[in-house]
Amino acid sequence: QVQLVESGGGLVQPGGSLRLSCTASTSIPSMYTMGWYRQALGKERELVAKIAFGRPEYGDSATGRFTISRDNAKSTVYLQMNNLRPEDTAVYYCYANPGRKFWGQGTQVTVSS
Repeated sequence: QVQLVESGGGLVQPGGSLRLSCTASTSIPSMYTMGWYRQALGKERELVAKIAFGRPEYGDSATGRFTISRDNAKSTVYLQMNNLRPEDTAVYYCYANPGRKFWGQGTQVTVSS
């Protein structure tokens, strides 16, 4: 079992920034994907970003504004979110896939003035 603990969510004004962190309870080798999904109220969960072998991939909503990074020594994945918009409001879930997906508990991000 892999436990994932997220942090960094909160309330931010439009145009602001947040940095999410997610730390795994065990080592996740770089070959295995770690990443972020989000789910807004009444909508399906969607991929935000993922990273494996140091190569990031982004969902349409994140391209150009969000950056995913990873510290393998700390088993931690980060999501730097800039120029946030109200439509980015959602619960953000971290995941790791060392053979099967494990999920974090989610962290709320609210973008509002």
